[in-house]
Amino acid sequence: MALDEITDALVQGEAVKLRSFGLFSVREKRERIGRNPRTGVEATIKSRRVLTFKPSPVLAACVNGVAPAPVDDQ
Repeated sequence: MALDEITDALVQGEAVKLRSFGLFSVREKRERIGRNPRTGVEATIKSRRVLTFKPSPVLAACVNGVAPAPVDDQ
């Protein structure tokens, strides 16, 4: 299945680019001190990996109701 292939690539730390849709990538976030906004108590936020997504210009244009820019095949 296609989602399994995408998941496997992301778990291995590879970026996945889906043409005219966007780019999925994994980022490493370092450990840091955070604060509970309600109580003000400090807590350590552990280092972790997070998934990021950057939409393609074509997807962003479609969502915003604008004619998408032509896709360059290079």
